[in-house]
Amino acid sequence: MKKTKGAGTKPAKDEKPEAFEDETVKDAGTETGEAEENAEAESGAEDTEADAEAGKAGSGTAEETGETEKADETGESGAEDEALMAKYQRLMADFQNYKRRTEKEKSDIYAYANEKLILGLLEVIDNFERAVLSETADEKYAEGMEMIFKQLKGVLEKSGLEEIKALGEGFDPNFHNAVMTEDNDQFESGSVTEVLQKGYTLNGKVIRPSMVKVNN
Repeated sequence: MKKTKGAGTKPAKDEKPEAFEDETVKDAGTETGEAEENAEAESGAEDTEADAEAGKAGSGTAEETGETEKADETGESGAEDEALMAKYQRLMADFQNYKRRTEKEKSDIYAYANEKLILGLLEVIDNFERAVLSETADEKYAEGMEMIFKQLKGVLEKSGLEEIKALGEGFDPNFHNAVMTEDNDQFESGSVTEVLQKGYTLNGKVIRPSMVKVNN
């Protein structure tokens, strides 16, 4: 009697062996893991790039802030330099004015130091001039007096003494002192017709005005 094979003993055509199924599961797991690792790597790379960009942005902001601070400091320093320069220029101007003022004062002291002495000698000159103009029988005496008079005037002129021109000149209150007036056809109106006392200047400064008579 023949034995009939059971229907369940023959594997179905569509069924796969268990070993093949395990290998398929393993391959799928491996592929899944690799995919996850690749995704993580890509995510990490993206994070790294984002951090780098953020770092660059932060560094740029810090650099810009530093440049701004440096610009502010440079501006403040420039303003301080300008203020110091202006102060220095004012001080130099004040010093130059002080220097010119002191030099003028020294010059005036040197120029007019003998003013009082010369003013006293002017009376002596007046008397000398009267003596020279007076008539005398002794010609040698008159010549000697005239020589002494010229010598004295020469010494005073070297010190800056100068006679004021008055006779025939127009009246000038800065140099002339009118004490009398007259009607004289030989002179123009307002002109000095006679010098009663000679006037003098010392280095351009009037130390004694001329005492004069003025024509009407």
